[in-house]
Amino acid sequence: MSSSNFASFAPYTPPPDDPEYINRSTPSKGATRPWFPASSSLQYSIPSYQSGGIPTFNTSAAGGDGASEETEGQQNQWETRFGMRVDVLAAFAYILGPLSALLLLVIETQNDYVRFHAYQSALLTTPLLVLRMLLSLLQLPVSLRSIMTILIMCCQLFMAFRAYSDAAQNGLVRYHLPYIGPIADDWVKGE
Repeated sequence: MSSSNFASFAPYTPPPDDPEYINRSTPSKGATRPWFPASSSLQYSIPSYQSGGIPTFNTSAAGGDGASEETEGQQNQWETRFGMRVDVLAAFAYILGPLSALLLLVIETQNDYVRFHAYQSALLTTPLLVLRMLLSLLQLPVSLRSIMTILIMCCQLFMAFRAYSDAAQNGLVRYHLPYIGPIADDWVKGE
């Protein structure tokens, strides 16, 4: 077979707005390239999409060095490991007490908002359930044990509502309980 039967390809040329390409072959002052706008300078601080930059499509997180990390951080605060909603998972951390908190701490390893509420739920509901068990072992009156059970359930429901509403309305603002919230926050930061 002769080489004329094969398709011929043009040699690789980098994109016209690639900063490395522009710096290597700076044209003379009078020469202009048709693919560059007349008002643009030859030095770009934002890498182009063709040269490996992240496309931003005119979003507020566009451009500059470190923009990809900033955009990635903004996206990751709403992402969970299995693609579930952040507000539902944070509220679920309180529903079953220490069981749901432990389950979320084992399963959800990506989202700090969910992990914070799982730690806070564990720190809140575990001592309350231990106290409730002690009341049962001491055989205190049924009315006192019932009041304690209702108190635990009200605390769990209130915190589930706060975790859900803070994610939905306040943009992932963490509601800290006194004494327990800062401990949970430190544990999340220490991971």
